[in-house]
Amino acid sequence: MTNTNNLFSSWEVLEEEIRRCVRCPLHRSRKNAVPGEGNKKSVVMFIGEAPGATEDEMGRPFVGAAGKLLTMIMESVGISREGVYITNVVKCRPPGNREPKDDEIEACSIFLKSQIALLKPKLIVTLGNIAGKTVFSMGKREWVGVMKMRGKRYELTIQGIQIHVIPTLHPAAALYNPQLRSMLESDMKLVKSFIDEITSSMKSSTSDKTKPRTLLDYIK
Repeated sequence: MTNTNNLFSSWEVLEEEIRRCVRCPLHRSRKNAVPGEGNKKSVVMFIGEAPGATEDEMGRPFVGAAGKLLTMIMESVGISREGVYITNVVKCRPPGNREPKDDEIEACSIFLKSQIALLKPKLIVTLGNIAGKTVFSMGKREWVGVMKMRGKRYELTIQGIQIHVIPTLHPAAALYNPQLRSMLESDMKLVKSFIDEITSSMKSSTSDKTKPRTLLDYIK
């Protein structure tokens, strides 16, 4: 258990608390809370807005039409969905797929903060305006809208962790608009480029640690 000042320290307890959460009125109309899914050892985290109808039915994030588009675009640039962790700002579906209210986001924030603290991602990709605004607020940085912020890399400190953030559009916005879809695809290429950069850096660091040290290493 936890209170509003303490984060959850294990995935198991966190996910169980999300599934039986009654912290805000959204629990009254949900079928299933949607904690999130993916690789819990990943250095990459995708954060959306809220579950939709299909997500509410299945208890999984991004499995409806928008989720399928996101997965397709990710895979087209070489990002494995199974290789990242993906979740939402709020874990229960708002009625009629409306935007979550500020008090609902606040009530649910302990869960997202705990997920970030447990995962310790090097990169967060925010999907849509609500996700971007929420994450930048956690990092105490100004947010001026997804269209102005998207397609760039920012460095924020959240829960004491230095994290790079790349905001992009929510895939739902790109479903029927070819222009927005091309923007989302462009942003995903930037995400893939940074993932490659992170991977290369981590491999280099591991290699340096396992390489035998010589006398020259000690006199540099």
